[in-house]
Order: sequence, then C-alpha cells, then structure tokens
Amino acid sequence: MTRSVTVLETGALTTLQDAGRPGQGALGIGRSGACDRASYRLANRLVGSPPDAAVLEVTFGGLALRADHDVLVVTTGARCEGQVPHNAPTPLRSGAELRLGAPASGLRTYVAVRGGFAVEPVLGSRSTDVLAGLGPAAVTTDDVLAVGEPASPVPGIDLAPVPDPEEGDVTLRVLPGPRRDWFTGDAWASLVTQSYTVTTDSNRVGVRLDGEPLERARTDELPSEGLVRGALQIPPSGKPVLFLADHPVTGGYPVIAYVVDDDVDRCAQLRPGQSLLLRESAL
Repeated sequence: MTRSVTVLETGALTTLQDAGRPGQGALGIGRSGACDRASYRLANRLVGSPPDAAVLEVTFGGLALRADHDVLVVTTGARCEGQVPHNAPTPLRSGAELRLGAPASGLRTYVAVRGGFAVEPVLGSRSTDVLAGLGPAAVTTDDVLAVGEPASPVPGIDLAPVPDPEEGDVTLRVLPGPRRDWFTGDAWASLVTQSYTVTTDSNRVGVRLDGEPLERARTDELPSEGLVRGALQIPPSGKPVLFLADHPVTGGYPVIAYVVDDDVDRCAQLRPGQSLLLRESAL
C-alpha cells in the first residue's frame, strides 16, 4: 500500500527539496536543493529517513496537509504556529491535519515524513529549481504526495535542542572574493562595516541587499565566471546580491566576497526588512 498526504493549502511558496544536483555545473545545471541545509538534514535524521530524502520547504508558513495514512512527521527550521511540536518527530494519524501558521522568526520551515516524499527525480534530484525551472513543480492545493518506505530505524530522539533562527540583526562572516580588486578600498570598508537591509525581492536564487552602493575601481566588462552558493555579487546598482541554493551557474558581475560556508544556511532564514551585517572573517 502506497502511503500519501494531501495538500490542503500551500502558503506563499512550498517546494519539494532534497540534497540537490551536485557535479553538473559544467552542463549548466545548478545544484539547487534545500536552502537551509542544516535544517533539511536535521529533519531527515529525526524521522530516520535517508540523508538525501525529499522534504517540503515552506516559505513563511501557511502549509496545510492531511495524512491519508499514518505517517511520522517533523518540522525544522523556522518555527511556525502549528499543531505539532517543532524539532520533534510526531505521529500524524490517518485523517489528521498539519497546519503551519506564520513563523515568529526565520523564513523557511522544513517538513519531513518518515520515508521521504516519493516524487519522480529530475536529473537525479527531487529538488525544485525556481531559476532553471527544473524538478517538480511548486506544490499546489489538492496535490497528493506519495510517501516512500522507511529504510532505517527511527533514531529515538524526542526533541532536538536546536535554536530558532535569529531575529533582529544577523552577522555573517565573509572572505574576499576573486574580484575584490575590482573595488576601491573604501568599497571594501563599506561592505564590512555598514548595515544592510534584506529587500522584498529576495528568493531562493538570492538575497538582495539594500545599503550604500559600493564603488568599483574598474568599469570594464567581466567575462562570465562560475558562481557558488554564498557568493556576494555586485551588479551595476552597487548593492550586493547574496546567492542561495538556486543561484545561476555563471555570472558576469564581479564577486567581491563570499560568505563563510558555515554561515550560509543562516542566510536562507533572512526575512525582508531584517538587518544584515557582513564582517570580515579572521580565517
């Protein structure tokens, strides 16, 4: 018998995500995958699913699911008002509903079920890449999502003591990027001392930041170069774009810096209007 859950409401955006499509950049295919990798991995561990199992990534709550069969479910990442404990695996009986309100802090919540969501992979992944249009379509109302068979024992953890995403100012460590020399010394000093504001046109591709524009030392054109998650690219506006999971594979604007990889997952939880401080790492 194939188990499933039915989507009753989706909220602003709910997508299927897994560990992504690594190693295909040379073909023009980005990795994609869960924006907050730590929360994604925790969700699968808590229900005893494989580390690359598909979960739901919910942007600013609003998701409602009905269990068509008994399932074990968990939420991680941004803590939403809801009917199940957060960071704690909980049985959802057949006919019962899971409803997520708006999170008090953070932006993205991960919903995992034991066995993972058994949708068809595209190019080796079940992740929805919103920039490339690859993978399953965004989840819609009345979707019936099949649940896979468990592959390992439940770990027996009642609650993972993980802090909620930060409210207020968030500080990230950065390292100089390959095109640091395309900017003036004053521009670098401004990057690592000013306070930026997360704008409303941010998404899974990247976080757009509002602040004092950075002055370039060079004005010539740059051939397209490879990009990675955590890159801080400076378009002609002089205001940084901090790339997330669905970033383009290449780009023609200079990358002034990179966010230290251990801090990148926290970028996925930044909300519009939140203040962001970029500080030079001692690494």
